[in-house]
Amino acid sequence: MVRRFDVSGQGGVRLAAWEFADPPGPPAPPAPPDPPGPSAGSGPPAGSAAGRPGVLLLHGLLGRAAHWADTARWLSGRVRAVALDQRGHGRSAKPAAGPFDRDAFVSDAEAAVEQLGLGPAVLIGHAMGALTAWQLAARRPDLVRAVVICDMRAAALGVRARREWRDWLTSWPLPFATLADVRRWFGAEDPALDRPRPARGDFFAEVMVERVDGWRPGFSRRQMLAARESWVRDAHWEELAQVRCPALVVRGLEGELGRAEAQEMVRVLPRGRYADIPDAGHLVHMERPAEWREIVGPFVGEALGVAPAGGRS
Repeated sequence: MVRRFDVSGQGGVRLAAWEFADPPGPPAPPAPPDPPGPSAGSGPPAGSAAGRPGVLLLHGLLGRAAHWADTARWLSGRVRAVALDQRGHGRSAKPAAGPFDRDAFVSDAEAAVEQLGLGPAVLIGHAMGALTAWQLAARRPDLVRAVVICDMRAAALGVRARREWRDWLTSWPLPFATLADVRRWFGAEDPALDRPRPARGDFFAEVMVERVDGWRPGFSRRQMLAARESWVRDAHWEELAQVRCPALVVRGLEGELGRAEAQEMVRVLPRGRYADIPDAGHLVHMERPAEWREIVGPFVGEALGVAPAGGRS
């Protein structure tokens, strides 16, 4: 089951937000339990719908809200879990003139928390979404109770990384004839891969749309390059140091965030913690979902006031 909500982002840009819930079938893995209920005569706790605390899930660059569906369904028994299609992605608007800078993405997430009544929310972000999450926590601490930072660097990437990423984007053999071709190329045949990664193929199959000549990305590669520019040239340590709520830095041991930088991020965060997941690359939550739940579940539960009873299915 899924419900769509429209959010008005910075400059009136229309954003699509999605609330996922468990479909009928076997019970989901344990989720963070409910916090203590409100006292008699009081309303629901701040940041909740029907008494449930809010979680906002923010995907990475090139992604979409649907990449969080499994995590959101797992959480939905105890919290209101909403995933946002960020501007330029998924079903959200893709304004030709932008902007696609950091302020726009952070302002959009701020609007989602406020307009959907999620705050103070737990923010769970992957890659670019993690950067947005900690920048919002620094800007609006009243809206954020905890942050999960998944495989995102605080250091600037540099111009070489910009060039390599642009060249990789233009190397895609478009259009793809079938979604099976998408999964095969991104999951096994892409020369950028160190080894086959089926979850990567699934990730990119989710963001393709069928055109008259075959399957192509549902986003503008020009806009994606513009969105990435701010962390190519800028570092984000200062905002990290301003995050006063609990923050969990999670990395795949084969991901893009190195151990030394991750540990430095934890040191800079006033209330930072660290966790890593073996045999996982950049798409930690998709590659190792059971381990992801086992690590994130207790952290989210603690942020809500009561620790959950385990996270492995």
